Amino acid sequence: MRELINYRPIARVLSVLLLIIGVLMWTGIPFSAYYGETPLPLLYAGGTTIVAAGLLWLLSHRKKHGVLPSVAELSIHKREGYLIVALSWVAMTSFGMLPYLYSGMLPSVPDALFETVSGMTTTGASTLTDIEIQPRGLLYWRSLTQWIGGMGIIVLTVAILPLLGIGGIELFAAEAPGPTSDKLHPRISETAKRLWFIYVGLTVLEGFLLFFAGMSPYESVNHALTTMATGGFSTRNASAAAFSPTIQYIMVVFMFLAGVNYTVLYLSIKGRWAEVWKSTELKAYLSLVVLLTGLFTVRIWYLTDADWELSFRDSIFQIVSLITTTGYVSADYTSWAPSLTMICFVLLFLGACAGSTAGGIKLIRNLVFFKNSYLEFKRLVHPQAIIPLRLNGQIVPGRIITHIFNFLLLYLIIFVLGSVVLSILGLDFTTAIGAMATSLGNVGPGIGGVGPVDNFAWLSPEIKVFLSFVMIVGRLEIFTVLVLFTPYFWRLN
Repeated sequence: MRELINYRPIARVLSVLLLIIGVLMWTGIPFSAYYGETPLPLLYAGGTTIVAAGLLWLLSHRKKHGVLPSVAELSIHKREGYLIVALSWVAMTSFGMLPYLYSGMLPSVPDALFETVSGMTTTGASTLTDIEIQPRGLLYWRSLTQWIGGMGIIVLTVAILPLLGIGGIELFAAEAPGPTSDKLHPRISETAKRLWFIYVGLTVLEGFLLFFAGMSPYESVNHALTTMATGGFSTRNASAAAFSPTIQYIMVVFMFLAGVNYTVLYLSIKGRWAEVWKSTELKAYLSLVVLLTGLFTVRIWYLTDADWELSFRDSIFQIVSLITTTGYVSADYTSWAPSLTMICFVLLFLGACAGSTAGGIKLIRNLVFFKNSYLEFKRLVHPQAIIPLRLNGQIVPGRIITHIFNFLLLYLIIFVLGSVVLSILGLDFTTAIGAMATSLGNVGPGIGGVGPVDNFAWLSPEIKVFLSFVMIVGRLEIFTVLVLFTPYFWRLN
């Protein structure tokens, strides 16, 4: 009889993850050396992580009765898949905060944990009060954590799992548990490779464009990493407001692209435009951005002394930044008007397209909810009729609709309960709902005391740890984490 949990493949995958993390830490050493900073924190942190990876690898290959584990003993099933993803995020954040602790940049564990989780989950909330005085090598690592988390380090590992003799479909399902199941290639490892090819290609392209638009090489690298990850960490205290209009427009374009389903991006690269325009979610995404940009532009122009170009630029930048959950800031949207602030708060919940690096609920879930709610009125008038819900010209199965409705209800319950917890821990109402919404949606800036011109440094250690957990729950879209707390997960039958 098979064991309930097979820990050998878990240890094996975690070892590869930590090896990747450790090597990536060392890529920040050249920046430290170039700017005359000590590279020791990154060197020691990377070394510690790689040693831990080696120990886990030896553990996974430990002989049992004098025999090495077989391929069957290293296979991954549903339980192992979900447990690997959860433990991977624990491992990545635990070791990812070592550079901050070793350097003293963030000397307390709650601050370092919050900053690392915010990076890995591409949330972009920060506890740093003065970013520009921080060591460049460590700021690069801070940006790189978002790029790692953007597509999901698990997907990268899935691409190389065949080299380890491990199948990866369970991992991919756990890391990307959204309502769509489109694959670019029948083999999941090939799908992961194509996703990363697009991800890396767009990152490199944006980096070159930002450099030619006037950014320094260092800043162009950092902002390309955090834009394509829809993360929002910047090397400037003023975020995107510190840069020229040209740079801001480039960032808008790549934030928008980062919020598009990567299947759709792949089809567009292949020139299959007929299939691209079949995407109902893409049409809704584009329409929402255009509609809200027009509304905000007129309203800001009317309320302030800004000209049309500035009104348009601030509008489209903040709308795209919020809806893609990137979190860059070009203006204080809470100072425009109460009505616009409320719309911005609602955008914290939407998210862009499923299958993108954006967080939040995702537009496709909202589309299914509203379309099904509309069809319910029709079913009331015609109770005997069978009226299916169609999306992209295909019927949406009932189990998918049920899954989406359960997700939306759980999301709302978690948001409400989390806001109550934050209120009990001492936050005022506006700040509590703002912090909870932005953490669960992986956005970054919220409203109240955690608005676009504020940060999270002033929060208590307890609140930072709690929000760190909330960010991980939101990044893994609730079910992947909460399933571990159910008795069914740990039962054999």
